[in-house]
Amino acid sequence: MYIHINGLKDERFIRPLQLIANLFFEETSISLEEEIGKANIKIDFELQIGERVEVQAVLQQNDQSYQAFYEKDLSDDLSEKEQFKVIKNAVAHVYLSVLQDCTKMVQKWGILTGIRPTKLLHKSLQQGLTKEVAHQKLKSEYLITDEKIALMQAIVDRQLSVVPDLYELEKEVSIYIGIPFCPTKCAYCTFPAYAINGRQGSVNSFLGGLHFEMRKIGEWLKENNVNITTVYYGGGTPTSITAEEMDMLYEEMHTSFPDVENIREITVEAGRPDTITPEKLAVLKKWKIDRISVNPQSYTQETLKAIGRHHTVDETINKFHLARQMGMNNINMDLIIGLPGEGVAEFQHSLDETAKLMPESLTIHTLSFKRASEMTRNKSRYKVASREEIVEMMDLGEKWTKEHGYAPYYLYRQKNILGNLENVGYSLPNQESIYNIMIMEEQQTIIGLGCGAASKFIDQDGKINHFANPKDPKTYNESFEEYTNKKIAILNEIFNKNVLTN
Repeated sequence: MYIHINGLKDERFIRPLQLIANLFFEETSISLEEEIGKANIKIDFELQIGERVEVQAVLQQNDQSYQAFYEKDLSDDLSEKEQFKVIKNAVAHVYLSVLQDCTKMVQKWGILTGIRPTKLLHKSLQQGLTKEVAHQKLKSEYLITDEKIALMQAIVDRQLSVVPDLYELEKEVSIYIGIPFCPTKCAYCTFPAYAINGRQGSVNSFLGGLHFEMRKIGEWLKENNVNITTVYYGGGTPTSITAEEMDMLYEEMHTSFPDVENIREITVEAGRPDTITPEKLAVLKKWKIDRISVNPQSYTQETLKAIGRHHTVDETINKFHLARQMGMNNINMDLIIGLPGEGVAEFQHSLDETAKLMPESLTIHTLSFKRASEMTRNKSRYKVASREEIVEMMDLGEKWTKEHGYAPYYLYRQKNILGNLENVGYSLPNQESIYNIMIMEEQQTIIGLGCGAASKFIDQDGKINHFANPKDPKTYNESFEEYTNKKIAILNEIFNKNVLTN
């Protein structure tokens, strides 16, 4: 689909308009310069900017014409960047409106293509807006439907009941520890994940660097009286390393980090069932870690083979029971909607199997074609369900979780996500993952340690500074000291600023 945009000359509009167009069409090309005879759709914009932004769009396709108008005040105290954001959203508003009219497709998330919709609602409530006013703002400015606003509010309410001091946690941090190894790499994955077989030298070197990071960051936290809210071991698959290596890692955590006994939550992703052993579960129990993930993704064996997961369905079930028998009292499981070859029947089967296990929490993901994944590089090999089937599967998931006593407590979205849907975390009462809430709502600094780990430094003004460790073990092993020192410098700047502000 080729769309010619007339009346907008700023190339900063191209990317957001293309993201919205991709919600309606499989392959979209956006151009501000018309190529004669090539355009399938032509949209003319009239944009006036003064004390307010006024924008009109007229879409022409064949003999049909669709129009939309929107206006929004431009405050004098906005920075240039903030002003452009208001203008961009106004353009997106009319653009989405005419595309919805033309295609007869309603985008339930409106103009939002970002990851964290609930942040908008949290921000409005923090500013003192009532729920009614905040909801109207989401509906009028972002074109979000009542259905999705209700989901956002349910999640925000649940988060604030689980973490009542959510808005006051900027003086603490959470820790993400990345272990970049897996048995094999899944076809949809873009995380730092390297097949562990034959890499013991890389594993040893990596763990040496990780222990160094933990010690140095722990020293800084103790010296500055900064407590830890949550710790999350991700990756990769953190249970890919040996039981002995896990034992030393958790011992390092207890030695280096301040007040470990009062950390609200420690999670270890044991996502690949083929990495779970009695010895590793015994190590987790030794260090009083009882929140883990055991991720089936699907209960259809052909699907697991297609996406590169080399465990069996029976192995998932058996390892879940083993974990339960060995004292794991808070187990999360993940399912993915829209995996290759799967439709409504296969997803219903996965839900039926989940009902036999009843994990404390269930995250229902919608497949996203991530740019660097094997699945995206060879998209023709991976046939996925239609948009209508994807929506039906999500509806099944919502119905199933409600019937079984689960409630939504966090969500995030991704670009190129099937059906323009979302990923939703559900849990039984009092079994929510606090870390998932912290990472999504961005109310505090999260320090990333390990290969490929990303840090998000958040100052008291809410400004976010992203910082990432190298993604490949070799580069990480050569530079972990440098990256640790850079993180400490950022921490000094942020927490000194916070102290001065207070």
